[in-house]
Amino acid sequence: MTRTAFPLGLIALTAVLGLSACAKRTEPIGDAGICYHVVADKAGKLRFNKVVATPSLETCAANLEAMRLKFLSMGGSTDELLGAYQANFIFLQREGVFTSTSLEGPRYLALVRTGDGRLAIPGAMPQQ
Repeated sequence: MTRTAFPLGLIALTAVLGLSACAKRTEPIGDAGICYHVVADKAGKLRFNKVVATPSLETCAANLEAMRLKFLSMGGSTDELLGAYQANFIFLQREGVFTSTSLEGPRYLALVRTGDGRLAIPGAMPQQ
């Protein structure tokens, strides 16, 4: 019984991985050094608005954060913002800044929020 369970499990795992490779992946544009603010229109199509030319993902995230704060000071209510930089999506969220190579893919922590709300590189703040 255990001899057949292993091959069947392997076949099932291969099928799942094969189907996940066919799943729709929304990838950002990959212009070098250009930071974009990304918005979805009513039809769900993404529109990439050029914000600024920047040397790094962290600088792009800081520019998007400044834009988010400016929108909030003018009466906006958006706490989360979507951006793109060099074929990576940037997700500005309450917990910090996350990045991913696709809209549906896993997100990785890029910057964390400090106690006063500023952004910092993970591990840069001293632990108490």
